[in-house]
Amino acid sequence: MSEPKKRRSLLGLIFASIGMFGFAFALVPLYDVFCDITGINGKTASTPTETSERIDTSREVTVEFVAYINPGVRWQFTPQVKQITVHPGETKIIKYDAKNLNKVATIGQAVPSVTPGVAAKYFNKIECFCFNHQPLEGGENAELPLVFYIDPDLPKEIETLTLAYTLFNVAMDNPTAEQHSEVDNVKAL
Repeated sequence: MSEPKKRRSLLGLIFASIGMFGFAFALVPLYDVFCDITGINGKTASTPTETSERIDTSREVTVEFVAYINPGVRWQFTPQVKQITVHPGETKIIKYDAKNLNKVATIGQAVPSVTPGVAAKYFNKIECFCFNHQPLEGGENAELPLVFYIDPDLPKEIETLTLAYTLFNVAMDNPTAEQHSEVDNVKAL
């Protein structure tokens, strides 16, 4: 193969590699935009909302609660109730139980999602443990409250929705001295 052909092939490979890297880098924001447009992402708001001004007593919605623990996280994490029935607009309080099974302090973070995804924008959290990190000492238990309501504008065809939390470990299972002080600083707040 001649030198110009080799150079063109090399440049083509370099540009193809850069293009693939750029596409992979842009994939997450593109996916988020796609999910926002189609309403299938299941993400709930990450900030508190106010209570509802109206309650639709003419209908009921079943809300199911699920908890998952990311692999490698040594915690117990479960909802105190598996499901409840609510009137849209009605404020409800439920709690999740958490226990750090480690011998040292760790910090957990719960990330919510709603199924069906289109219902996520109608699930309003007034107060949620998912808004903050949850530091627990080794062996410590905690009740984690969730105060929420379902927006009365929830489409009529949605009669059941599921709120799932996945618990992640924000710090390593065996924190260093620096991470211990970070846990202590968070607890002091």
